[in-house]
Amino acid sequence: MRTLQSGALALFLFCSNLVSAEEHNPTDEVAVVLTRTDSIPKEVGKATDPYFEGYIQALLDMHYAEYRLVVIVKNKHVWLANLPNNKMLSESIISFVKDVPGVEEVSVLNGVPPADEEMREKYVERPKISGIWFPQMTELFQPIIADPRAATYSLGWRSGDKVCGPKCVGVSLGDDFPIYRWLDLFWGGDLQIGIEAAIWSVFNMDPHPNKAKGATAELVNTDFYGGIPITYASGPWSFRFRIYHISGHLGDEYMVDHPTVERLNPSIEGVDFFTSYQASQAIRVYVGPGVYVHSDPTFKWKPLYIEYGTEARFLGSKFYHQKLYGTCFIALLWRNLEQLDYNFDGTYRIGYEFSKLQGIGRKFRGYAGYHHGYSLEGQFAKMRTSYFEFNMNYGF
Repeated sequence: MRTLQSGALALFLFCSNLVSAEEHNPTDEVAVVLTRTDSIPKEVGKATDPYFEGYIQALLDMHYAEYRLVVIVKNKHVWLANLPNNKMLSESIISFVKDVPGVEEVSVLNGVPPADEEMREKYVERPKISGIWFPQMTELFQPIIADPRAATYSLGWRSGDKVCGPKCVGVSLGDDFPIYRWLDLFWGGDLQIGIEAAIWSVFNMDPHPNKAKGATAELVNTDFYGGIPITYASGPWSFRFRIYHISGHLGDEYMVDHPTVERLNPSIEGVDFFTSYQASQAIRVYVGPGVYVHSDPTFKWKPLYIEYGTEARFLGSKFYHQKLYGTCFIALLWRNLEQLDYNFDGTYRIGYEFSKLQGIGRKFRGYAGYHHGYSLEGQFAKMRTSYFEFNMNYGF
């Protein structure tokens, strides 16, 4: 409990320091509702319509080039055409434009204003690209924050784990590498194929007994993961079909310290299909059934499982000097596996995240969490455990 209190206090002080750095001038440098006006010259709002139109068009082409967006400005009224059929992304673009100084109103077009029909061929009906190689702005299916096996970069402290040890450090290295994104397919959404890869390692920082010569920490287990996600997003809906492999490997120090432990080969190939619904800018819910199509004979798994959960973001704010956007979040994930008699396995996290763009893009997160159910570490994955965690990670 003392570790939990210390970790929570450290997280609170970290966020407080960021806020306090903004408060030395209380008249105009406190955290406020998310806007982008601080990074855009105020003089833009006084410019002529042609200059204003070109400036906004350049901003959108810089941040959202693949969508070939069209900007039309009349008396500081902005019309946007060719918006993607992806609720989270389109709302982020509209919010981006609304925050430009001088914008009176933003409207979304399927064409152009009636008085400007002659502009249709030049602007709105210009050829659109069918796809883009190696897109980098965001993921179509946003990774699940509470997933202990998300492909991300993370470092954290784990307290009270009954399987790996009461004092552990968890490390992960992982990322999603998007290969190609097809634009405006099927119901007007986008389709993407990519590659995911990750490793997760856990170290026991106070092993008993410690027989490994010179070892100050005991590598308990490392899991290796590789997957091919195919994702699709349209409106508030996003989907992920994934084919993947994951395998666990005991650490050398653990095997030295536990010579009677039999090394197994927990290796799995599986598929799953997740559906996510962005109910609002703040609330997301998701569910995903899956099947283990093959598992190693030394560590067999029954095939069926399901995962589901929700995420909520609140108290969004900005930090002027750092040019960052921040928000609190709560993330909940549950799993039920056939092999484990469909018993509940849950991960619960609360924390704060920072990003350069509102809503989308890569983020840095700090959070406290609690896991209750079963271990996720290699051949220990059928053993019950619970633990508190304090993590930092970077990823989508």
